[in-house]
Amino acid sequence: MSVKPSDYKKVKDISKSASDLPKPLQRYKSKKVVVILEATEVIADIAKGISYHYWTFNNTVPGPFLRVRQGDTVELSLYNDESSSHSHSIDLHAVTGPGGGAAVTNVEPGESKTMTFKATTAGLYVYHCAAGNPATHIANGMYGLILVEPAKGLSKVDHEFYVMQGELYTHGRMGKKGFQAFDSRKMIDERPEYIVFNGRTGALVGDGQLNAKVGDKVRIFIGNAGVAKISSFHIIGEIFDRIYPEASLTSPNNNVQTTIVPAGGASMVEFQVDYPGNYVLVDHALTRIDRGAWGILNVTGKKDDALYFGDTGSTEHSEEH
Repeated sequence: MSVKPSDYKKVKDISKSASDLPKPLQRYKSKKVVVILEATEVIADIAKGISYHYWTFNNTVPGPFLRVRQGDTVELSLYNDESSSHSHSIDLHAVTGPGGGAAVTNVEPGESKTMTFKATTAGLYVYHCAAGNPATHIANGMYGLILVEPAKGLSKVDHEFYVMQGELYTHGRMGKKGFQAFDSRKMIDERPEYIVFNGRTGALVGDGQLNAKVGDKVRIFIGNAGVAKISSFHIIGEIFDRIYPEASLTSPNNNVQTTIVPAGGASMVEFQVDYPGNYVLVDHALTRIDRGAWGILNVTGKKDDALYFGDTGSTEHSEEH
């Protein structure tokens, strides 16, 4: 179907801020949690001068970070905006039941449906649209994360961040200006033009960068929407104190350099920042930096020359660490 950009709402910034997530729940009893999501189709920029027809949950990529407690009953309503051209649904990997919810949430434009589910198992899970061809809906931006906190909660940290890797399959080659249509052939061939964090190039740089101070404990919820590539998540100049492989919250690994995040999967990483400077978040399949998969964690505070000393004047994107 040919897309006419003027038929759709223009969104100034499609990217979800890495800092935009609910605070830890700090409660020790289960309850009913009400979640309302809206499926939208909008026009926004992948990069300056390059626009795209995104499909979203709540007008951002990724969609809202959902946070519930193990044992909670979740009532989730999905509304499909009447301006949409497609039906949409939601499959939450935290759900036990047909389609992870997709079997009971398929909504046509202007329609709304409600489902309930029990959050039985603690973990960090991907959710995504599963209507029609699910890969197409995911590749166009319909994905996010849901955290089911353990009954006793998570350990205390100073900062939590929300990062998701995704792929964009545009008809024009990377960097080609103007409106870019979705290219299904490239998706089938697993040849994304862009591989990005939080929806677009540069989302986690400048005003969107992650910020912390020396001595802070940091937790990053990292997901990979795919639809084709595995992510090798790494922060240049840091060692993860703990990672929770494939987002199982039961058995962390300690002192890890790089963690694999499969398509449709997630991980949780924790570390303390000990030295000021810019730390670069990457998929360590490093050619993907040029396609958009990088961001900045900026750490401020006092230097410790015993830990690290040298001229740090121009080391951005350097792998010498």
